[in-house]
Amino acid sequence: MEPVAMVMEKAWSFGLVLLWFSTLSCYLVNAADDKNGGFGASFIFGDSLVDAGNNNYLPTLSRANIPPNGIDFKASGGNPTGRYTNGRTIGDIVGEELGVPNYAVPYLAPNSTGKAILYGVNYASGGGGIMNATGRIFVNRLGLDIQIDFFNNTRKQFDKLLGSSKAKDYISKRSIFSITIGANDFLNNYLLPVLSIGARISETPDGFIDDMINLLSNQLTRLYKLDARKFVIGNVGPIGCIPYQKTINQLNENECVDLANKLAMQYNGRLKELLTELNGKLKGAIFVHANVYDLVMELITNYAKYGFTTASEACCGNGGQYAGIIPCGPTSSMCKDRDKHVFWDPYHPSEAANLIIARQLLHGSTKYISPVNLEQLRNL
Repeated sequence: MEPVAMVMEKAWSFGLVLLWFSTLSCYLVNAADDKNGGFGASFIFGDSLVDAGNNNYLPTLSRANIPPNGIDFKASGGNPTGRYTNGRTIGDIVGEELGVPNYAVPYLAPNSTGKAILYGVNYASGGGGIMNATGRIFVNRLGLDIQIDFFNNTRKQFDKLLGSSKAKDYISKRSIFSITIGANDFLNNYLLPVLSIGARISETPDGFIDDMINLLSNQLTRLYKLDARKFVIGNVGPIGCIPYQKTINQLNENECVDLANKLAMQYNGRLKELLTELNGKLKGAIFVHANVYDLVMELITNYAKYGFTTASEACCGNGGQYAGIIPCGPTSSMCKDRDKHVFWDPYHPSEAANLIIARQLLHGSTKYISPVNLEQLRNL
């Protein structure tokens, strides 16, 4: 038997370790509270609309870590970061205005460890989609299934940082999960010339959208089982109106590709039904529907009202009537009035457009964000 003094000493040492861990977890939570007003973390999933640099770390054909991308991104001094726009993404702006002091760190970045993750992690990937086959033309990308696998790793890190009880509260009660995905499932899968022709012959639009919705339902349920409770899900925007589609289809300025927009609207109707179903089925969760389609269509239709001079021509790009064929890069032509273009490149909105979209999602009415806006969601 061990002497009583030795047993007491071990118990004392163990108690000190527990006290130290408890104090550290409280310090980390309180430090995050002090900086972001009680809001937890921003977890961002999706595609190139919200990718903050994950694709920089992949051997992929879809990258934005080349100039002049990021030319107006103040945090990097105008250097490219992997964001597919001239400045901030919608995810960046939403995080800022909700009070998060730092941008959500890209999951694949070397600094996505330790207390940095308390403010959020970005898993989004250019070319990614709901379906695992989406974006294969880019060789590598992170689909939503893989992004959720990566969040599972982050979830374990939170337990180590804060302890399981505090981590669960921090994630379920104070953090927001935003998912911006689906456009690539049409643009770089179902509608992709040549590569998808077999799929389009063998699968109807109804069948393809059924597959998307069923898989997304499973993916959102996986996040719920990992303690996600506050969700915001963006629908697919008017993909038939982007400069790339207008250019390759040789459309007039006020025209859009009908098939692409019809598919988006069909998916969007099913998505809204799914979110209503999940709100009733998954106890304690709230799924907020972001009506990105109508919001972006409003900008495109009434661009002058919002201070833009064009909603058809890409600010940075090459080829065709709307500079809509070759993605933005060092050899691209670039407009001087970047804040006057709805689109930065053939596919993605400018920071000026992102700012209008983000603020509607944050503070707007149920026309664009329901049942609550993101400011209200934060305070629930």
